[in-house]
Amino acid sequence: MTQKIVIKMQPKCGRCRTRAMMVAAQASGVYSVELQGDNKNQMVVTGDGIDAAALTSSVRKKVKHASLETVQQI
Repeated sequence: MTQKIVIKMQPKCGRCRTRAMMVAAQASGVYSVELQGDNKNQMVVTGDGIDAAALTSSVRKKVKHASLETVQQI
């Protein structure tokens, strides 16, 4: 089952965004990672069999302010 996970984050700089995207891209089962929102503060991760809580925790370690917004089955 394919999932769409939205993580809201507040990165301090562009480098922090890049680090967060790299962490998400390296997670198992991830197909794509993209930034959305007005300030590019939402990361949309699409994949199969992703542990959303563990992914959010990993991103939080890099960005410091990250929260899980939605998890949808597509």
